[in-house]
Amino acid sequence: MPDYSVRLDGDDLIFSAAHFILLPDGICEPLHGHNYRVAVEIAGPLDDVHCVVDFIALGTVLKSILRELDHAVLLPRHSPVIRVKEDEGEVEVTFPPRRWIFPAVECRILPLAGTTVELMARYLAERLIAAVADAGFDPPTRLRVEVEESPGRRAICDVK
Repeated sequence: MPDYSVRLDGDDLIFSAAHFILLPDGICEPLHGHNYRVAVEIAGPLDDVHCVVDFIALGTVLKSILRELDHAVLLPRHSPVIRVKEDEGEVEVTFPPRRWIFPAVECRILPLAGTTVELMARYLAERLIAAVADAGFDPPTRLRVEVEESPGRRAICDVK
């Protein structure tokens, strides 16, 4: 039985965002940004018109998710050590002794323990699976999301 998949990548699957992560020994990176590039491969059975999924519909859904992250500060909601508090239009982030205050509209507080490229790939995979289901497509048999934070440095999340 053949196994089919489709892949989306290209210069239009990008988002620019700021973040920081914790490094070994409890070191916190400085706030910095990346121009993230995303690629998606989705596998599944062929539909009535012999396609795994409509490329245009999949691209539209993915670009919508990426637009939400574009030009934002990405923050982890579930970090055990980075505290993120929303209050009156501001987001306060603390990792003692450091403290940042951001306008809330410029932040995306994500349901993650950190904003590493690995966890970002998983986040995008989970969002894409939910969006594909909401769009009425059959669930994929496999989904691969690649997130590149700089040339040659990417993380891959496979969901089966």
